[in-house]
Amino acid sequence: MESTEKAADHGPNPLSIDALLDNVQSAPPRLGRTRLIGIDGPAGSGKTTVAARFEARATLRGLNTYVLHMDDLYDGWTGAERGFGLLRDHVLQRLADGREGRYRRYNWHLGAYDELHVVPNTVELLIVEGVTACDRDAAHWQSLRIWVETTNEVRLDRGIERDGEALRDHWLDWMRWERDHFAEQATRSRAHVIVDGNPSTPFDPATELVATSVALPPHDSAAS
Repeated sequence: MESTEKAADHGPNPLSIDALLDNVQSAPPRLGRTRLIGIDGPAGSGKTTVAARFEARATLRGLNTYVLHMDDLYDGWTGAERGFGLLRDHVLQRLADGREGRYRRYNWHLGAYDELHVVPNTVELLIVEGVTACDRDAAHWQSLRIWVETTNEVRLDRGIERDGEALRDHWLDWMRWERDHFAEQATRSRAHVIVDGNPSTPFDPATELVATSVALPPHDSAAS
């Protein structure tokens, strides 16, 4: 049965990425032969950075790891929900059925889907990062759900620095949309770990995250 326990706030503290991977690996996979980590949270909060740190630690363990960025599935600025549908139906469901996952990467410059990517069913760890990565329809496949957050000001500054001032209105529209989406999905409250995406607490960025709440999922029969 899916745990309903909410992450308990305890203040910002360093948390070992290896300890989280230990927890994921100690339970049977939920997605065919693959263990799935979802990393969600508002745009500009630091999800891609967190995913890269998980990938690095998993690779050191010799795990066959694949990182999928939701930005590659969105159908433009208004296509996040379609992007999740593509993830669910063409990657996650196919892996759950023992087949390879497939998706076409969205080319933001051309405004169209481009080359085909394949997620082999032999992948041991799939990390999906981006807004909608932890939508409810993916929950039963996920071994770990992570929420990354920071202030609106920091997120917008990061977005404008990356994408340019000309896209400010797109960013503001997106921030309004994702606020409502996260509220409807209760994404934050369903997370197993809440991460500070702009921490002031000292930590080792190669091996740790700064977590403000942790409630790791129990290992029960639903994970088999």
